Amino acid sequence: MKGVISSADIVYGIQSGDEGKGKVSSFLASQFNENPSSANKKYYSYVVRWAGGANAGHTVYLNSKKYKTHLVPSGVFHGVKSLIGPGCVMNPSHLRNEIDYLDQNGFDTSLLKISPMTHIVTDFHIEKDISSLSKKLGTTSRGIAPAYADKYARSGFRFSDLIDSDPYWRQFLHTDPLDGNILCEGAQGFYLDINWGNYPFVTSSETLPYAACSIGFSPKKIRNIFAVAKIYETRSGEDPLFPESLFENPELLKIGEVGKEYGVTTGRRRKVNYLLLNRMIDALNIGGGDTLIISKCDILEETKIFKLFYNEKLITFDSIQSMKDFIECEIYKKVSSIQKIIFSSSPEKVEGLSLDLKREAA
Repeated sequence: MKGVISSADIVYGIQSGDEGKGKVSSFLASQFNENPSSANKKYYSYVVRWAGGANAGHTVYLNSKKYKTHLVPSGVFHGVKSLIGPGCVMNPSHLRNEIDYLDQNGFDTSLLKISPMTHIVTDFHIEKDISSLSKKLGTTSRGIAPAYADKYARSGFRFSDLIDSDPYWRQFLHTDPLDGNILCEGAQGFYLDINWGNYPFVTSSETLPYAACSIGFSPKKIRNIFAVAKIYETRSGEDPLFPESLFENPELLKIGEVGKEYGVTTGRRRKVNYLLLNRMIDALNIGGGDTLIISKCDILEETKIFKLFYNEKLITFDSIQSMKDFIECEIYKKVSSIQKIIFSSSPEKVEGLSLDLKREAA
């Protein structure tokens, strides 16, 4: 029924970003509707980004070819309407470059829509970010924090204002109500959340699943929450919890090299640490989740480094399987909401992931 949201599924990260959310969102967006009477061939009517700006990056593989996006939701890769929501901020020149990139690679960018309430990142915001924030906090210099500051100071410039001054953008204005099944695609991760991260070394928006409701639906419509992590930790930017001394650990350097741990947006080298299992458990208990996807298991298999921190101790395992068994046991013991844990060893797909259509939203 037009204008009625049937359900909302949410993908979010439970570490410090770069967990593999793009891979999961892309896989889910590609799923077909099994109901033959449905008007939509694809299961989701929309894939929607609810927070952040071009300070985030998603890597998606299609037919063994890698694509990178920074703000456009992954539905565009699969013929699904892709909405940049009202909680996001967008820089017109950066987004136009991304649209051109997608056009050149044969994707239908007419599927892209932007909420009239999305706030605009201006050149002034970028200059302010570079001059006062990027060195101090390790931001991406994309003007995100100053744009959000103006938003909350009630002095922001919104997409509805932009289309009045630049007719090019009118084709992307979102005017229809959301309907059907929607997929909410998170950016950054739990420990970059403005509230729950290591403040002030955080992003400028809310990354937890509840914030997805800002798209415009009741929390009762939430059906599945897919929590995403890596089997080791990475962090871009400044954070005292991820000190520069991590670059001096040869095991962590090896994991970073084999895992190609460089930021999608900035290209800068990420700090790598062993999995911090207590933090993962805390994030799941606060943010929630039905299915947990833990990626990059193949990196540890290749490096033969099977270690994690738990209860302030570094634990070493003799195999990837014994490490997986330990993680699985502790999470099922400590997190009541998790119904399924998937360990992934492929950058292109999520082995064993499927839509749980039995659990209906209210």
